[in-house]
Amino acid sequence: MKHEEKVASVDELVGEFDRATVTVVVDYRGLTALEFDDVRRAVRAANGRCRVAKNRLTKRAITGTRYALLAPLLQGPTALIIGFDDPIAVAKATVKLADGLPKLEIRGAVLEGAAMPPAQVKALAELPSREVVLAQLLGLLQAPATRLVRVLNEPAAQVARLVKALSERKGKDNGSDA
Repeated sequence: MKHEEKVASVDELVGEFDRATVTVVVDYRGLTALEFDDVRRAVRAANGRCRVAKNRLTKRAITGTRYALLAPLLQGPTALIIGFDDPIAVAKATVKLADGLPKLEIRGAVLEGAAMPPAQVKALAELPSREVVLAQLLGLLQAPATRLVRVLNEPAAQVARLVKALSERKGKDNGSDA
């Protein structure tokens, strides 16, 4: 690899790490090319990118960044699964792939500047997705307002039921006179 290619590769990695929300380091030793293509497709579907880069160049790219904690994990054949939006979706995709492909081993991850061992990556994958959490939060925020509206509407509803009952009773009384 020429010097210019190495510089371009490091610059590209730096750009991806700047945009990333999570990076998972996996060992892909023993995977076939078709299996690795499946990994790339699954990660792309979770709005991420699966990259294989030289460990030395990756270490240069992460020096002084929040991803510097990845350095001890960069040994041997290493693939970087970089997530750009929802870290939970990327973790779910990675764990699902690791379960389906025994040769794909999760070494660890960095999420928002915090190192995560493989067990924590698996725990992150068990969390509900961002959309589900937002829907649950919206439900919690709407619940007090919904209860307040019901409480405020109840006296009017009672009056309406009373008027209806009185009109039905008057209708029966008028009907029996005839």
